Amino acid sequence: RMPPKKRQSTSKPKAAGSKRAKLDEAASESSAGKEKKPAKAAAKKDSDAPAAAAAPSTAAAPSTSATSLECPAAKDAEGRPWSLKLASWNINGLRAWLKNNGTRYLLEEAPFIIGVQEIKCPSAKVPPEASIPGYHALFSSADKDGYAGTGIYSRDKPLSVKEGIGAAKHDGEGRVITAEFEKFYFVTAYVPNSGRQLARLKYRVSEWDKDFAAYLRGLDAVKPVIVCGDLNVAHLEIDLANPKTNQRTAGFTKEERDSFSSMLSSLDLVDTFRQVHPDQTKAYTFWSYMRNARAQNIGWRLDYFLVSKRLAGRVCDSLIRSSVMGSDHCPIVLLLSL
Repeated sequence: RMPPKKRQSTSKPKAAGSKRAKLDEAASESSAGKEKKPAKAAAKKDSDAPAAAAAPSTAAAPSTSATSLECPAAKDAEGRPWSLKLASWNINGLRAWLKNNGTRYLLEEAPFIIGVQEIKCPSAKVPPEASIPGYHALFSSADKDGYAGTGIYSRDKPLSVKEGIGAAKHDGEGRVITAEFEKFYFVTAYVPNSGRQLARLKYRVSEWDKDFAAYLRGLDAVKPVIVCGDLNVAHLEIDLANPKTNQRTAGFTKEERDSFSSMLSSLDLVDTFRQVHPDQTKAYTFWSYMRNARAQNIGWRLDYFLVSKRLAGRVCDSLIRSSVMGSDHCPIVLLLSL
């Protein structure tokens, strides 16, 4: 387990007019609008985020250290030490990530597999630098340049690979890629954002969520699944800095949260972070670039490792690498005894 942390304040969020609430509203606005449209201007070709959310150059290069990437001597429910490290990161643009030496994190963390989301790069434009020694690289790109997309880096060559979930109405956005290994399926997902004014909420909940759950159910019938990625929902009030003022914000609507709860229960999936750290507060994976939100930890937990319930007893720890820079999201890590 991670060493115990000092008790965090459990006081309620301040009213919407407070400085903290304004910062959180800025963060939620950035999150809600990230997927609205791929940028058209040449200067913005690697981002579909609002112009105000562009990453400051001082925060572009990933920052890691031996301390920030330490893994605890964690054990599973039966006392077995962890033997498998998996990672996930919404990198907010593969080409920008490579340009800013994002592979430094991958090489220092050295997971067996890492899933990456929002690569924003068509297959024909994946640069040669995306080939990383020691890893097999797999990508599922959106039809639009500069939009969505997912990828997987794995040390071992997968037994099989599948792009998408087998539904044409979804798969043009490159939101899911699945790699099969001996003991599990590894699924990386970038779930659609419901958008500003919740323009895609109905599609997200009524179509995407249902079809994605059906896809996972089919995999789980064959072997256990490990699902990671930017799932674009803060499931519980504890999973964002200011729940009170974000009830109708994309990623925290009742519809999205209920849909996520339904998927977990109906598929017997476990949110590994909350399994290990059920009461940990201020544990976020996304922060807006606006108004110094990350420095003040005004964020959201949008990134997850979910596992089939029959793997839950093998979970040793689930970590958030909040010190790693280079995106508006940070990496997450899962330690298993497999």
